[in-house]
Amino acid sequence: MRSDYLFTSESVSEGHPDKVADQISDAIVDLFLSKDPESRIACETLTTTQLVVLAGEIRCKGVYENGAWAPGAQEEIERTVRETVKRIGYEQDGFHWEKFEFINRLHGQSAHIAQGVDAGSNKDEGAGDQGIMFGYATDETPDLMPATLYYSHKILERMAADRHSGAAPFLEPDAKSQVTLRYEGSLPVAATAIVVSTQHAPGYDEGEKEAELHAYVKRVVAEVIPPVLLRDTVYHINPTGSFEIGGPDGDAGLTGRKIIVDTYGGAAPHGGGAFSGKDPTKVDRSAAYITRYLAKNIVAAGLATRCTIQLAYAIGVSQPLSLYVDTHDTGTVGDDAIEAAIMKIGKLGGLTPRGIRTHLGLNKPIYAKTAAYGHFGRKPEGDLFPWERLDLVDDLKAAFA
Repeated sequence: MRSDYLFTSESVSEGHPDKVADQISDAIVDLFLSKDPESRIACETLTTTQLVVLAGEIRCKGVYENGAWAPGAQEEIERTVRETVKRIGYEQDGFHWEKFEFINRLHGQSAHIAQGVDAGSNKDEGAGDQGIMFGYATDETPDLMPATLYYSHKILERMAADRHSGAAPFLEPDAKSQVTLRYEGSLPVAATAIVVSTQHAPGYDEGEKEAELHAYVKRVVAEVIPPVLLRDTVYHINPTGSFEIGGPDGDAGLTGRKIIVDTYGGAAPHGGGAFSGKDPTKVDRSAAYITRYLAKNIVAAGLATRCTIQLAYAIGVSQPLSLYVDTHDTGTVGDDAIEAAIMKIGKLGGLTPRGIRTHLGLNKPIYAKTAAYGHFGRKPEGDLFPWERLDLVDDLKAAFA
């Protein structure tokens, strides 16, 4: 591995058009799971100028059964969508939570998919699709996340908090960040470049108001990134100049287009499947969560300083096809020994879709908060972000005692 290199990750704000779509899709997931924990949901969202479209397949007792909507269900869906956009903060001429056209094209789940996923008298519940999923952890940050992505998220989270509180009234919802760090060995030593593009109120692209916006962004960066890393840092703040038109009015948004932002910022592989809009029988979501959980607990247990885990599934089949652990030559025990130890931990349920959901408690309306600022590296609170818990550390240590 190279001992001196640059690495970059980006993040996008809750007002980015793709993230608006993700948050709407996950708000629908939460709505259905709150009605029926065994719901099946695959909800895709399109956003553009004054338009939101839902499409996909669902099954939900009391909401959509036998090919028909329950009374008031479609109205509740629309209300949920509009409340999500209102919470983000869109009240613009080109995209307003009260004024956009709403089209609902959700329909019933394919019976052929259902027969593979549902448990039966002769089989356990199967995976909702085939695919490969990856999890990752590194000791670069307290949250065991890649530092480039960690700081990219934190910059935009701080800016969003200031926008919502009124501390930075010139900010609008759409924004992007990017952080480039220089690494020596495996640790970051300097931030060589920071890029922040933020939608802004009229007039903040020239003169004193532009200077105010630039000074504000640099102040946020200085509060988020340790001063020791901010040496000779080059800043690119709204490098195109004006950024008044943004969000779905500036660029169409789709669910699932920010999968690298959602995961590890490019520091780890990605299987390709998005998370948002999917119920936890879809292993694109649940298996990605369990692999993060495993990798994080392995690093926290002192078995490695970096860890990548892969799982693979076939649609309709309950047992994973493979488990792969790579500690990148940082492990204190063999990677094959970690694989064997994982499969012997009974509470994980053999890493079947049902076992994952049961252990992590995933059949709950916990997903709307995942849909902006990353699914990983978040603080577990109550039912939220259970894959970030460190409650497997003792089991892993015991396996090698």
